Amino acid sequence: MAQWCQFAYAGAAFYGIRVGDQVQIAEGAPYASPRMTRRTLPIESVEFLPPAIPYTFFAVGFNYRSHILHAQSRGSAAAKIPLRPEVGYRANNALIGHDANIVIPPDCTGPVEAEGEVVAVFGRKLRHCSRAEALEGIFGWTIGNDVSAREWQRADRTFWRCKNSDTFKPMGPWIDTEFNPANAHTRVRVNGDQVCEFATGEMIFDAVDYIVEISRYITIHPGDVLWMGAESTAAIAPGDTVEIDISGIGTLRNTVVAEQSLRHLATS
Repeated sequence: MAQWCQFAYAGAAFYGIRVGDQVQIAEGAPYASPRMTRRTLPIESVEFLPPAIPYTFFAVGFNYRSHILHAQSRGSAAAKIPLRPEVGYRANNALIGHDANIVIPPDCTGPVEAEGEVVAVFGRKLRHCSRAEALEGIFGWTIGNDVSAREWQRADRTFWRCKNSDTFKPMGPWIDTEFNPANAHTRVRVNGDQVCEFATGEMIFDAVDYIVEISRYITIHPGDVLWMGAESTAAIAPGDTVEIDISGIGTLRNTVVAEQSLRHLATS
């Protein structure tokens, strides 16, 4: 098993492998024949970055039945059981790493929610792939927090703000190369209190279903990511700390702040 991460240290970005409380530095991306160095750093001394910056950022919506039923109860006309695997897209500008701040824009006055998602990271180029090739194309798995501004989601014709505002897609802390979603549980905690839990693998369509379908039309590249959806949501607000824990990978933690407070600190 390897847990690959990307991190900043002394003003530079590196890839490396987590080894206990240390990070061993690599030369090159994890899916590009990297060379391991002998240099290690204490894990508390590094700043985690998103473990992958995708060429294409794929995202699944409504992939858990209870999430669909919950959305239907809130009046969502789009909340229907999918008949085939279809994906949407998110923007790289929204990506942040473990322990970075989720920043809520000043005009975002409606509810904001977090969704804990398991994320497939690809390690090879795929096009018109078989199910076996799709499975082999997954380099590993990481954790995502799909932050959504619900008022904007209802008001806008697209998801450009509600899903893609800067900092709205925390991902990390690392990519686990041996993880199996079928055996995992996802837990979401807000300020230390668990607010939801679900079996990670109880999806309507699994990752292989989506990969085969995507690759019929779109080339998948090394470093691309596929966020697999969530079963439930958790309300968050400035001042909260949200943790997404997926057994077998680890915990992604981020604090929510208001953009106004950051501006005040910058000018004081």
